[in-house]
Amino acid sequence: MSDQIKFIVDNLNKEPFRKNYNLITFDSLEPMQLLQVLNDVLAEIDPKQVVDIREEMPEQTAKRMLSLLGILKYKPPGNATDMSTFRQGLVIGSKPVIYPVLHWLLQRTNELKKRAYLARFLIKLEVPSEFLQDETVADTNKQYEELMEAFKTLHKECEQLKTSGFSTAEIRRDISAMEEEKDQLIKRVERLKKRVETVQNHQRMLKIARQLRVEKEREEFLAQQKQEQKNQLFHAVQRLQRVQNQLKSMRHAAADAKPESFMKRLEEEIKFNFYMVTEKFPKELESKKKELHFLQKVVSEPAMGHSDLLELESKINEVNTQINQLIEKKMMRNEPIEGKLSLYKQQASIISRKKEAKAEELQEAKEKLANLEREVSVKTNQTREFDGTEVLKGDEFKRYVSKLRSKSTVFKKKHQIIAEFKAEFGLLQRTEELLKQRHENIQHQLQTIEEKKGISGYSYTQEELERVSALKTEVDEMKGRTLDNMSEMVKKLNSLVSEKKSALAPVIKELRQLRQKCQVSKFDLLYFCILSCSDVLEVRGLREECLQEESRYHYTNCMIKNLEIQLRRATDEMKAYVSSDQQEKRKAIREQYTKNIAEQENLGKKLREKQKAVRESHGPNMKQAKMWRDFEQLMECKKQCFLKQQSQTPMGQVIREGGEDRLVL
Repeated sequence: MSDQIKFIVDNLNKEPFRKNYNLITFDSLEPMQLLQVLNDVLAEIDPKQVVDIREEMPEQTAKRMLSLLGILKYKPPGNATDMSTFRQGLVIGSKPVIYPVLHWLLQRTNELKKRAYLARFLIKLEVPSEFLQDETVADTNKQYEELMEAFKTLHKECEQLKTSGFSTAEIRRDISAMEEEKDQLIKRVERLKKRVETVQNHQRMLKIARQLRVEKEREEFLAQQKQEQKNQLFHAVQRLQRVQNQLKSMRHAAADAKPESFMKRLEEEIKFNFYMVTEKFPKELESKKKELHFLQKVVSEPAMGHSDLLELESKINEVNTQINQLIEKKMMRNEPIEGKLSLYKQQASIISRKKEAKAEELQEAKEKLANLEREVSVKTNQTREFDGTEVLKGDEFKRYVSKLRSKSTVFKKKHQIIAEFKAEFGLLQRTEELLKQRHENIQHQLQTIEEKKGISGYSYTQEELERVSALKTEVDEMKGRTLDNMSEMVKKLNSLVSEKKSALAPVIKELRQLRQKCQVSKFDLLYFCILSCSDVLEVRGLREECLQEESRYHYTNCMIKNLEIQLRRATDEMKAYVSSDQQEKRKAIREQYTKNIAEQENLGKKLREKQKAVRESHGPNMKQAKMWRDFEQLMECKKQCFLKQQSQTPMGQVIREGGEDRLVL
């Protein structure tokens, strides 16, 4: 109790109370003063409680404090009788009642402030049902509930923002960055507007672009709807498959089973369900209720200190000693009837535990079977999506397995044949290598024999002669075939020429007659030409105007197509530039030009560096080139001198002996 009072006095002396109490002065406070202190603490939690209790009736004070403590979820210790004493103590200002309340309030002031603030908006006003029959009252109540739900969501978002770690400085920086980005975008839009205003029919193009954007948004909305419908269809197909599987299993069970076995299975299932409903589930529900009651009791109790824990431990030890004493007394009695009953009780408890364990195993097996069926349906859907084929079942799978076995036997036979062929191929390859080696040895021996006899190369020459003779025979055969082909071609050409001459003979006769008629009618043609010249001049002028209009039409059509292409390029460029995809941004013309500019700048930088290196090495290189030219001239001079000297000296001496001339070098 002294620790409790010390804690209360310390907190009352701090902000925002500043009471300047000590233990003696606080303990000597009168009941009215103590109630005023409690009211001040409640006023700090809820500002509506700022009241001078001297100007208020005691019943109203107690009612107001009790309602606030109920909102704050304060639960006084004890049962219903203790609640009446608690109310009386609160009215008269009893210290054993006020001190725990002050201690509980001062321990969690911030939490209680938040709870009191939320209570102003979240405590629902209960409207009688007879008033809700009125439509206006019902609509107002519904609107009130919607506003309450909206307040809950907004408060959660506010708390999340408070705990998210965002500081005001970061938010301000983000806002300033967004404003700068907004200004840049406005400037960019203005530049684009000025650039677009120079283009002809820009209003029409902007209208078309706006329509295009609307259609794209509509296309995205339709694509989203399509995806949602696909998902709904997928779920519906899954449900249909599950129902079909259940129907198949039920039909299979109904077809294979007799009525007696079916009834027996139903009876077992009914017994199992009856056991689960009457024994297992009520026990579990009762245990959960006890656990919930215990947890609620733990939550409702105030925070426990070290002394309270020691007291609880001592109580637990006392109860354990009493239980041990009772067990010892029971064992000392050792009544035989109770021993037999305990044996039966043990057997019954063992059987009930086994029953519960088997029921749990059966429940787990059913859940596992349901999960496996769901996995099978998912896998079948996946296989159907991948290759579009159905999963084989039952007899189809057996036929597939038998077919696969026959194919595997055929495969084994073929594989064995291939292995035999490979072994034979290896053997033949080895014999080929041996024969080649033997042939090389024989050739080597033949060359040595030819060298000994003085006719080296005889065998090679003979092989070459045979090869050349074979080639000559092939060439002769080809010449004969080409001559035959040429003679046949000449015959065909002669026949074609004769056919064309015979076909053109009547045409040539008609042509001669027409030439004679043409010479007679030249005068008439000139006369008609002179008459038609006047009409031709008018037609020519109209034809020129028609050509000019047609060329103007084609020119305007080409200009329209060019403008459409430019508009398409501009929209694609804007789409690629605004897109968040890096691949699309790389396709933009601006990105390509910036990339080309960067590449050209790098190339120019490299060329400037190369130019600088060339300038630095220009002088030494020119000097070295001059030295090489001088060296070349010197060597050329030496060469000329050597050749001149060689031409002046005699190449040799002619000696005549015995009627013969000899040249001595």
